[in-house]
Amino acid sequence: MSRKSERLVNLTIALLATKRFVTKSEIFRTVDGYEGSPETKERMFERDKDDLRNLGIEIEVGSFDPLFEDEAGYRIRPEGYALNLNDITGEELALLSLAAEAWRGAALDDAAQSALLRLSSIGVVSDIDSLPAMTPRLSSSHISFQTLTTAITSRIPVTFNYIAKELSTEIRVVDPYGIATRNGHWYLVGLDHKREGIRIFRFDRIDGDISKYAKGKAYEIPADFDLKSQLDGADSLSQSRIDIRKGKAHVLRQMATSIEDKGEWDQIAISYPDTERMIKLVLWHGNDVKVVSDDDLRNGVIASLKHLVALHG
Repeated sequence: MSRKSERLVNLTIALLATKRFVTKSEIFRTVDGYEGSPETKERMFERDKDDLRNLGIEIEVGSFDPLFEDEAGYRIRPEGYALNLNDITGEELALLSLAAEAWRGAALDDAAQSALLRLSSIGVVSDIDSLPAMTPRLSSSHISFQTLTTAITSRIPVTFNYIAKELSTEIRVVDPYGIATRNGHWYLVGLDHKREGIRIFRFDRIDGDISKYAKGKAYEIPADFDLKSQLDGADSLSQSRIDIRKGKAHVLRQMATSIEDKGEWDQIAISYPDTERMIKLVLWHGNDVKVVSDDDLRNGVIASLKHLVALHG
C-alpha cells in the first residue's frame, strides 16, 4: 500500500470511528502521514478530502457548539458510508467482499489503532466496533488467510506444512505472489524456495497455520507475473481408467465418459479435476472398484489404505 493510500485509509477510519467532529489540528496530531510545514499539511488534507469525496465518501463539516465560532471539525457518518448493492453482480460482490476483508484488516492495523488511541488521549472518544462492516463477506475457511494477505502486501516470505499428492507432508518456504479462488478451492501462487520456481498450493492441503518466515528477506513480484495464467492449469482434468464390479458404484458410472464391458467387471474412462476427492470416492466403494491407470490416483489410494492400516492395524 502506498504512503498516500495508507494515510487515506487511516483518515477514513479516524473520522468514522469518532463520536464528534475532529478538527484539522487534531487530525494532524493523530493520523500518521501528515508531515512537513503547516502549509504542506493543509495542502495534503485538502487533497485527501477531495480524493475521499471523489470516491463517494461524504465528509460532514461542523463544530462543537453552533453558538460559538469554534474551529471547524470533520467526521464521516456510518450511514453516509454505506453502499447501495441493488444492481451489483455476483463477481463484483466477491471482489467487494475481498476488499472488505482488507478494509477490516486495515482498521485493526497498528497505524489505525495508534490514530484512535491518540484521539482518545486528547479527549476524542472513538470506537473501533462502530466501523461499518460490508455484508455478505467472502471468507476463506483457512485460519491464516489474513496472515497470508498481509504477507503478500508486505512482501514477506511465509512457511507452512503442505500435504503432497502422495500424502506426505513437507515444510515449504514461499514468496507469496497472489491468492485466488477457482472452482470452489482457494489457491496460493508463489515462488517455492526449495524448488526455485513458481508453484501453486491449494489451501485445503496446507496443514496447520501459515507463518511469516523469520529468516526471509523482502522480495519483489515479477512485473510479468500473471495470476490468472498460472491458475489456468490448476484445475486441468485428470484422466483415469477404473474397473467397476457389475451393478456397483453407480456414482462413478454416472461420471464415466465411456464404459467397456469386461465380463464380471466394467471398465470406465473418467475425467475429474480433483484427485483428492476422487481418492475418497474410490475408497468409499471398497473392493468393488480397482484403479487401472493414472499413477497419481492409484498411488493416492494405496497410500490412503496404508495409512488406515497403520492407524487401525
